[in-house]
Amino acid sequence: MERVTGIGGVFLRAKDPDALQGWYEQYLGLPPDADGCVVFRWSERETNANASTVWAPFKEDTDYFGSRDQQAMVNYRVKNLDAMLAQLRAAGATVDDNIEDSEYGKFGWATDPEGNRMELWQPPADEI
Repeated sequence: MERVTGIGGVFLRAKDPDALQGWYEQYLGLPPDADGCVVFRWSERETNANASTVWAPFKEDTDYFGSRDQQAMVNYRVKNLDAMLAQLRAAGATVDDNIEDSEYGKFGWATDPEGNRMELWQPPADEI
């Protein structure tokens, strides 16, 4: 059985993503990288891998999360994206047919029984 190996990111819907990011930077000490995301990099000693977790606000009208009623989306780290998506399909979950393959790894999306869209991320081979 495939399983999630960690949290790759947490994404929030925001009316003003830049202002919200500024608030989190000022009051929680979360400075963004150049691309606007906060990246927590975990040491190999802590995780046995080159792992990271991203935190980022998105515009409130983003379609990236699916339903406009969904205020947040979690990105789950997995070892085998194709196997995880097949497992979710077999369980009757709604799985997006689109798979994105980039320098950051492979991404897929599914929706849980209550309508919450999730992102599944298989990092590049050197980060698993």
